[in-house]
Amino acid sequence: MNTVLIWRWPWAALLAAIIAVALLTYIWMRGKRRPPIIDREQDALSWNLNADLHNEQVSAKYKLWVTLKRVAFSLLVVSLVIGAALIGRPSTVNSEDEESNTRDIVLCLDVSGSTLPYDREIISTYLDLVSKFQGERIGLSIFNSTSRTVFPLTDDYTLVTKQLSNAKDILGGVQSQDDIDKMSDKQYQQISDWLDGTQNIKDQTSLIGDGLVSCAAMLPGFGYASSGQSASTTPSRSASIVLATDNVVSGTPQYTLQQALALAKSAQINVDGIFAGPDASLNDAATQEMKSHIESEGGVFLSERSGASIDELVREIDTRRGGKSQQAAQSSLLDAPAWWVVALSAVFLGYLVAVWRLRR
Repeated sequence: MNTVLIWRWPWAALLAAIIAVALLTYIWMRGKRRPPIIDREQDALSWNLNADLHNEQVSAKYKLWVTLKRVAFSLLVVSLVIGAALIGRPSTVNSEDEESNTRDIVLCLDVSGSTLPYDREIISTYLDLVSKFQGERIGLSIFNSTSRTVFPLTDDYTLVTKQLSNAKDILGGVQSQDDIDKMSDKQYQQISDWLDGTQNIKDQTSLIGDGLVSCAAMLPGFGYASSGQSASTTPSRSASIVLATDNVVSGTPQYTLQQALALAKSAQINVDGIFAGPDASLNDAATQEMKSHIESEGGVFLSERSGASIDELVREIDTRRGGKSQQAAQSSLLDAPAWWVVALSAVFLGYLVAVWRLRR
């Protein structure tokens, strides 16, 4: 980042400097004037200051007075110069290269009863993913029988991290039956509030295909077309969904996982999957079906939430997804009076101290 100092109102600073010089010249010339000489009768007694100053103590005080007077005048001059500079509005031009990424990523989380004990670990995985991204817009949607957007697509990574960390803390009480038994009323209410809006269809849970379609709807250009219809236009931004579920459906969804994946593909949305369940279920039919469907559509399926797996997924998103990186020079003009005000305050304080000392 390059910082350049400029003056927004140089003419105002010049005018202030001229006025200050004129004022100081007037003060200086007035101080140089000699008092008028008054004629006295020859036999009148006369008093001479020089003779009085022959006293050593008086002479020292007079020299101190002269020195303080010069110091005060000098500090006043400096104060006026700095004040004139401030009137000119000192500013800085901050120039930096700003890099943005034309890629959108939706984190799509199953919060049904079978996955909830593992969602805290999944959210930790999401946090690892976000820490490796730069410039992407990130969104989070959670679903059970219905979906809720936790936060829409945004490149405010502070907000994203705060929201994910908050969800991770809230879900700490549901990782085991023992945790649930120890849960306080406040913790239970926090979890209930966070899950609010995800269970609006009676007697149906984990409608994975419908949840995936809702996540896809967060991405620009997505339409609820039939799964066999191809996209009519090429989206301006690369789009990805990171789906975390155990693929255990309990109910009748509008879309099966396979249909939802095909619909996402027709909209040129890439879907990767993270298994959200116990390791003992990795070889179950539902898990293998999820793996097969995601990989058949060109996605990456992760069964382990390890650092190596996350790195692999990030590399796939970076390379195979092909998001376009845009870099442009950005400049901004900012007022920068801080150090000038500090200097003016310090110098003028010194002037006041000198004047106070002169009056003693």
